[in-house]
Amino acid sequence: MKLELWRNATLVLNIDGLSILVDPMLGKKGSRGKMPMTESELLNPLVELPFSREELHEKLKRIDAVAVTHLHPDHWDEDAVELLDKNIPIICSDVIADHIAEQGFTNIITVHDRLQWNNIQISTTRGRHGTGEIGEKMGIVNGFVFKKDNKTVYIAGDTIWYDEIALEIDQHQPQHIIVAGGAATFDVGDPIIMTSEDIIKVCTYAPESTVWVTHLEAVSHCREDRKYTRKQILENGLEKKCLILDDGEEVELHF
Repeated sequence: MKLELWRNATLVLNIDGLSILVDPMLGKKGSRGKMPMTESELLNPLVELPFSREELHEKLKRIDAVAVTHLHPDHWDEDAVELLDKNIPIICSDVIADHIAEQGFTNIITVHDRLQWNNIQISTTRGRHGTGEIGEKMGIVNGFVFKKDNKTVYIAGDTIWYDEIALEIDQHQPQHIIVAGGAATFDVGDPIIMTSEDIIKVCTYAPESTVWVTHLEAVSHCREDRKYTRKQILENGLEKKCLILDDGEEVELHF
């Protein structure tokens, strides 16, 4: 398997030659505007994709399916709706399937719990996109587990650390865990995705897994950047098992 980070939570997981695009935010730098519920004047996304628009079109031709964890615009934006082939398989939970169908997509694969797709077992997982009133406003989110033979990758999605994440790790026993870091926070409330402290909890709970950190330096409500997150990882002696991906970086997943 291979993993390539494009930007934010947008990544490609390649499993035995099949490429699955996860949470596509494909707009140009600044195309989504200011982040609501913040005082930041910065325009999102903060950075361009790590390749040209021409290269983007070529890369999309090589995508076999798209997996969407939820519909927030830094995971599923207007450019994704416009640029993706309306016949491409869209893997998602039943919570968002109707909305995606209304956008013209005709090949929606709804995952209630788990299913087989091209000999890949795909399961949905639970998440908590913040706490209290903010968490309620963020709505329902999920992650995915992709398993082929005995090789398992868990994409946690936009979630903080809480007891259910531990239960998902116990159930699926992933060798690789992909988490959304950055401690995204609005002007009120607690972080809505993982802080560095949360990421360290994941590493501690799953000592046999390699943890990959995404969702950094691309949207304006994230409070922790790569430098800060890397410092926390180093201070906890986790640099060999907790790795931060750069935009455009592709890695081989070892099992």
